[in-house]
Amino acid sequence: MLELGDVEAAADRVAEVCHRTPMERSGTFSAMADAEVYLKLELFQRTGAFKIRGATNRIATLTDDQRAAGVVAASAGNHAQGVALAASREGVEATIVMPEYAPIAKIHATEGYGANVVLEGENYDAAEAHAHELEREENYTYVHAFDDPEVMAGQGTIGLEIAEELPDVETVVVPIGGGGLISGIATAIEGKTDARVIGVQAEGAATAEQSLDAGEVLSRETVDTIADGIATRRIGQATLPIIRERVDEVVTVSDPAIAVAITTLLERQKLLAEGAGAVGLAALLEGKFEYEAGETIALPLCGGNIDLNVLTTVVTRGLVESGRYLRVRTTLKDRPGALDELVAILADARANIYAIRHDRTSRDVEMTAAEVELDLETRGPAHVEALLQTLRERGYAVEVLV
Repeated sequence: MLELGDVEAAADRVAEVCHRTPMERSGTFSAMADAEVYLKLELFQRTGAFKIRGATNRIATLTDDQRAAGVVAASAGNHAQGVALAASREGVEATIVMPEYAPIAKIHATEGYGANVVLEGENYDAAEAHAHELEREENYTYVHAFDDPEVMAGQGTIGLEIAEELPDVETVVVPIGGGGLISGIATAIEGKTDARVIGVQAEGAATAEQSLDAGEVLSRETVDTIADGIATRRIGQATLPIIRERVDEVVTVSDPAIAVAITTLLERQKLLAEGAGAVGLAALLEGKFEYEAGETIALPLCGGNIDLNVLTTVVTRGLVESGRYLRVRTTLKDRPGALDELVAILADARANIYAIRHDRTSRDVEMTAAEVELDLETRGPAHVEALLQTLRERGYAVEVLV
């Protein structure tokens, strides 16, 4: 079982490579949640995510023979970059096996930090299997992303910093993928404070609560979530008992809720978080756990490495979920002035038009009609409902597309 002393021992090693990231009170989220909300800005960490902490501690504790042989890891992103940088700083050769679908930006970043990148397989499982083959063939040391006590201890240094900077903290809300981050943080928080620890998983990759109920690690067949940093099929064998003993509650959040959290962070705090980094905030905004008014809550924003193509989709979805963006389809009589009449109604309703697609040739409408799709900027759920009601009262058959 990981102990507080292991995390404290990791702190000196981690401090040589990693930043002590800021802890800031958020007036915006404090007001929204009726609590004292503090953001631990781990998205400002080197490599853009917390993974460098655990990787640094693991590399620092290698034996001389292990250093000489080199290390291997499997990762689609943050762990890859963390191991690459930590190994290069210690003069240790690192080979990172990444799935063939891994974002090109993350491949280039991992190579830029000094690792040899091998692309293998369509998914993480295939990449991991190949990494273990290399481990056996080349006598590499395998650096696991979460199921390793030294990795967990390194991640736990975030918990030490939270406890030191916010000694009166009452609740710490932590993402769960494989469980390495929350195992380390919960160990530090339990040893240094009286605070409780809440774990958060994405619904499309949730196994922690089921594994806790079953008393053993359960795996999913597939994962499906925008929070790719915590999109693991299972939690770890070593992390399960720590989560059971030191984590007070585990909750899940949906992808739409994660998208809203990312969008709100970007708009209100000017902070760009990846999906895995925003799940704690999503849980808070969704009311997924109970707390007292005025309670002091710490949210580690654990990473900011979001693919720009994914970000475009996420922001759009976040605006849709917040009632800020609406796409509708309707039909008009194919006559002069019909589109002007529709536009006038939208203008009176204070809906801003982003785009209009006008199709007179669609086989889905009568030859005397035209199909119109509109992308609209709206001002919230109540505005959306009022707008739709107005259009329908004026005789338009409206289909909501997004």
